[in-house]
Amino acid sequence: MLARKLFRTLWHYKAQFISMVIMIALGIGVFLGFNIEWYSLEVNTREIFEATGFADFRIYSEKGFSEADLEKLLAIDGVSDGTRYLSVNTAVDGDTDTVALSVSTNMNVSGIMLISGEAYSETDPDGIWLSDSYAAANGIHVGDSMTFIYKTITVSGAVKGLIKSSEYLICLPDETQMMPDYTSYGYAYISPTMLERAIPTLYRAFLGSSLYHQINVLSSMDKAAFVQKAEEALGSTLLILDRSETVSWAQTQGEIEEGITMGSILPVLFLAIAILTMVTTMHRITASEKTQIGTLKALGFKNRRILLHYSAYALMIGLIGTAFGIALGYGLGRFILSPGGAMATYIDLPAWPLYAPAFTWIVIVLINVFLTFIGFLSVRKMLEGSAADALRPYVPKRMRHLRIEETRFFKSLSFSTKWNLRDCLRHKSRSFMTLFGIVGCMILLVGAMGMMDTMNAFLDTFYEQAIHYRYRINLDTETASNEEARALAEELEGDWCAQRAVQIGEKGYSLEIYSVTRDKVRFVDADMKIVPLTGDGAYICGRIARTYALDIGDSITFSPYGTNETYTVPVVGILDSLTESVIMTDAFADASGISYTVSTIFTDQEEVPAGSPVLNIQSKKSIMDSFDTFMDLMNKMIWLLVIAAVVLGIVVLYNLGIMSYTERYREMATLKVVGFKDARIGQLLISQNMWLSVIGILIGIPAGVGVLKYLIDALASEYEMKLVLGPATWLVSILLTFGVSMAVGLMIARKNRTIDMVAALKTEE
Repeated sequence: MLARKLFRTLWHYKAQFISMVIMIALGIGVFLGFNIEWYSLEVNTREIFEATGFADFRIYSEKGFSEADLEKLLAIDGVSDGTRYLSVNTAVDGDTDTVALSVSTNMNVSGIMLISGEAYSETDPDGIWLSDSYAAANGIHVGDSMTFIYKTITVSGAVKGLIKSSEYLICLPDETQMMPDYTSYGYAYISPTMLERAIPTLYRAFLGSSLYHQINVLSSMDKAAFVQKAEEALGSTLLILDRSETVSWAQTQGEIEEGITMGSILPVLFLAIAILTMVTTMHRITASEKTQIGTLKALGFKNRRILLHYSAYALMIGLIGTAFGIALGYGLGRFILSPGGAMATYIDLPAWPLYAPAFTWIVIVLINVFLTFIGFLSVRKMLEGSAADALRPYVPKRMRHLRIEETRFFKSLSFSTKWNLRDCLRHKSRSFMTLFGIVGCMILLVGAMGMMDTMNAFLDTFYEQAIHYRYRINLDTETASNEEARALAEELEGDWCAQRAVQIGEKGYSLEIYSVTRDKVRFVDADMKIVPLTGDGAYICGRIARTYALDIGDSITFSPYGTNETYTVPVVGILDSLTESVIMTDAFADASGISYTVSTIFTDQEEVPAGSPVLNIQSKKSIMDSFDTFMDLMNKMIWLLVIAAVVLGIVVLYNLGIMSYTERYREMATLKVVGFKDARIGQLLISQNMWLSVIGILIGIPAGVGVLKYLIDALASEYEMKLVLGPATWLVSILLTFGVSMAVGLMIARKNRTIDMVAALKTEE
């Protein structure tokens, strides 16, 4: 009997039942989906890092490293393995593409993962193991021949395998590009035997006594201890980077941390609204069921059975909502981590299986236990007293007159204002939940659309205004003198830059020296405004300023790697920069005695004179094109959040509107009896929604801005973005919220036409 009644009750309160199921599904789905995203990324990246022996430290030297140098490092207590390593950007013969050609003398460190083709061999004389993503983007297959050109050197061979490499997990040519573009840039590995086959030509091409200008090692030591022992072993100051200073590790860990941050904000909002909605709705449903509860009690049903019956109602809502929520969570996880999506283009993993952290299942179980407990507590209160007490209809608590009601101001208000104000104060929990839902809707809308405004402003400033050139020409610094580079820049009517690795404290940074006479490169200050460089000091990026607590007027000390030189220069400006760098003009560098080698020319001319010492040419268009997939992913996420905000608003407001209609059923019947028309009563219902919408919007706007500011600081601090909100964001967010509130109000207002005045007024007050 009670089982049949359970389903009849579900059908009778189908609107509330459906709305609560949707809210729980949304809450659990968003919670699970966001946690699946970061945890799956963590597991999948950890697997490829371990499988390919991702190095803990990378040591660089312009002179190169010999086998004896590697042996000295391997003799250090705490170093488990190592390899001499080489990676140079080469041109693809017959194409404009660039491929990073890599060689490792020990594939247990900084190795590869074979996807298809032949296994890698260290003695293969002509085999190429090519990035499978680059191969797919360019229609290259196993067995095809390829030729790479580095300076005057040509390396030819057959593609024998398609691979993944953790060293190129995020495959970017330089710091100016945010997204990989495998149509124009990829990576390949060849064997040491194939490299040595080019000797002695390559020996003459590379400066120093060795071909390998890098050593990668596996070690459990911290960086400070390793640097000290490595420099003692090799007898010189070296540029040493730990894994956190590499793009592959830093960017993937950044994505994981961003996922954790997102998973701690949006899911909490959805879950909080779902649980609060459940609390309020279950209380109202059991209040409406008071007569039914009394009847069951009068028929002899024990309190325990009645409690179990109504607790089962709450449990069923929780279980159905959870089932849909789990499906939604995995769907959201697959949407973000689709093998063919933008995230897969950004992070080059071999597979994208989904994993959920263990704590999510514990939380989901606890949520269902809590929801069932809510149902239990809601009906328990109705069972107090005798069966006769339970049979009496639920009577809302008596409304006390407020002091404000005796004021002249209150008495001057219209009837509808007084009526709605009293109702809000009488049903505080329902009013609060309505307000909370509207605030949540505004936070999602302002956050989602504000992120788009912020990103568009970032791209416009850094890539439309600051990048004022069409081509970036990277020079061969080993053969080109500064005089030749300056002459080439003059011939191409361009500006130039020199880069050098320096050490500040215990961390490595980039020293960038610019000669800007033709406005091809511009610089952005902390207010996102274009500013010129002056020759009276150095400029530092915002991250360096925050790390070392520096401000304009202070001094900064740095040491170029590979030398015993130390320079202390004044800080004359703080810039927003894509890289962690110290920036100065060539005039100031010359005056300070800082040596440098010109490495890059910025120009609008693509044609370079024959015989010029050019490594490769990168176009601004290729940089901008790489953002297409990034913006595609972001736009999808924004639309997803907008849809979620609208659904959230509709479900919460409709559910609470139905509750409001049920609670005020007798009052509206009384109004109809005394002559109020349906349209007039509808206006009363809608006006209360509008009141709460206005208050919710006023609270939601600063709350949304605060959440967005926190997300930008937490998720995009490496890009030094500044929050930007355009007029369209304000307008659309407000109009959408008002529109949802108005639409729900109209749906509820239509119900007053079906009020049975006689039945409503016969109930006991």
